[in-house]
Amino acid sequence: MIIYGKQVVMYVLQNHPELIEEVLFSKEIDKKEFSKFLKLGKKIIKLDNKKAQGLAQGGNHQGFFLQLKEHEYNTIEELKEQNFIVVLDGLTDVGNIGAIVRSAYSLGMDGIIASGVKTLNNPGIIRTSSGAMMDLPFALYPSSMDLMNELKQCGFTLIGATMDGTDLKKYGKIESHDKVALVLGSEGGGLTNKIAKKLDLKVSIGMSNSFDSLNVSVAAGILMYNLKK
Repeated sequence: MIIYGKQVVMYVLQNHPELIEEVLFSKEIDKKEFSKFLKLGKKIIKLDNKKAQGLAQGGNHQGFFLQLKEHEYNTIEELKEQNFIVVLDGLTDVGNIGAIVRSAYSLGMDGIIASGVKTLNNPGIIRTSSGAMMDLPFALYPSSMDLMNELKQCGFTLIGATMDGTDLKKYGKIESHDKVALVLGSEGGGLTNKIAKKLDLKVSIGMSNSFDSLNVSVAAGILMYNLKK
């Protein structure tokens, strides 16, 4: 698994050096930084610009690459042991998922479950989350409906973001011991009617102006912050 970009590469070097298999550079780097990579005892490869652009698929790599061990997901059983989790129902966009993971980790969520999908672009999400995906419990679950049923059986309150939901300002406080799952729908269609019927509570974000659409990652950050506090 290849990741690229100076910020995420340095994050992995500092926090997860055990996952690094190879180090790849396409430019000369600072001697102090280079010495940190030398201490890993891993193979260091110099890339030409063409090879670097190919690995990054045109992305802004800044000359920094790592070959990592494949990302290991948490089990659904581990996530069901948590208190405040986020469920991403059908989300696939790497930028949106990465931004949500980054916010979830920063705001103290206990984990994320991506439902309704079988695979995700792990290197892309690790990069767009600035490495947060590696530190936040994250599981995959192919069936969203089955997941809703399992979470309910485990005592989770299912809170979903919908256009017709209750304004967050009217919602009561969530206690630290409550088991809560915040369910967010796909980028285009939001939550399906079947999933919406499984919710215990629908919430929405009150708007000051007559504009009813927020990017899902922006909405997720607002909802997580307000429900968490």
